[in-house]
Amino acid sequence: MFNKLFGRFSQDIGIDLGTTNTLVYVKDKGIVINEPSVVAVNTRNNQIISIGEDAKKMIGKTPGHIMITKPLSGGVISDFEITEKMISHFIKKIHQQNFSFSPRPRVIIGIPLNVTEVERKAVEDAAKSAGAREVHLVEQPLAAAIGSRVPIQDPSGYMMVDLGGGKTEVAVISLGGVVTFNSLSVAGEELDENIIQYARENFNLLLGSKTAEEIKIKIGTVANLGSDKEETTMRGRDLISGLPKEVILTSQQIREAILRSVRQIVEAIRDTLEKTPPELVADIYTRGLLLSGGGARLKGLDTLIAQETKIPVQIVDDPLTAVVRGTGIILEDLENLKEVLLPSPSDE
Repeated sequence: MFNKLFGRFSQDIGIDLGTTNTLVYVKDKGIVINEPSVVAVNTRNNQIISIGEDAKKMIGKTPGHIMITKPLSGGVISDFEITEKMISHFIKKIHQQNFSFSPRPRVIIGIPLNVTEVERKAVEDAAKSAGAREVHLVEQPLAAAIGSRVPIQDPSGYMMVDLGGGKTEVAVISLGGVVTFNSLSVAGEELDENIIQYARENFNLLLGSKTAEEIKIKIGTVANLGSDKEETTMRGRDLISGLPKEVILTSQQIREAILRSVRQIVEAIRDTLEKTPPELVADIYTRGLLLSGGGARLKGLDTLIAQETKIPVQIVDDPLTAVVRGTGIILEDLENLKEVLLPSPSDE
């Protein structure tokens, strides 16, 4: 009885707890938060200075006593205490927007495939410590498919490729569950590292991770553009002189820097297809493959995957928010979609 009463008045939320960004969906309101999963900590008194966008602006610019940390690695919690404070910050931010009394919320969180029971419990405990009344977990490729309005409960095969910041996940979905999958740590942050390495080896230039990410977003491509080359200015520190240095970088050079990692993603898709039952492969060949996550926006990626797999590829609408939209749809229709949720580690 009390749960039903709380459910009527609480601001239930869905969270895509990503390595790079955390997105929050509030029931009946939509996506209200989309901020970097970055926290700034004062090491002298162990106090948090800022979280999200404000903390990201500090990367590479802090004095010695301020530490910038990313509390998630590969989509799972690497620093429990900081993650708890980050979730708590976002929950409080939502409640500040509502001046009336609100009970503690129910929370649905998207997590990577194949996480351990210990990792699942860490996510659940962090959310409860941050103020959640109930915590439910859902696998991110499933949430992305739901957010993209894929009829996952049908007896048909759908392939979802979710390209996040810390992890790329390939999943074949049918009858509301994951049939076969592949999970690898080659994702957005790995591509940033490829660009940093390329600048070091070819220009003796030391780049920051934030600069590398901005270059990837601006002119990153895996398509062979021929004469149609985009350019941008790359600024960093000369490794020989130690002085500031500026270099013009082309989209073709970015392609050269990241192509090896992108091919690992393509290989993971091929491996998943090889493990998939033939009836589901036939469905996927007909319906095509769906790309979600921030990495889906990389120019030419859909074309390259289609060429390598001989399967049509489609980028879902607003790929960056697909997972959090999926958690929101589950919140709105929890009774019919509760079977897609993972069992609580504390119940196992």
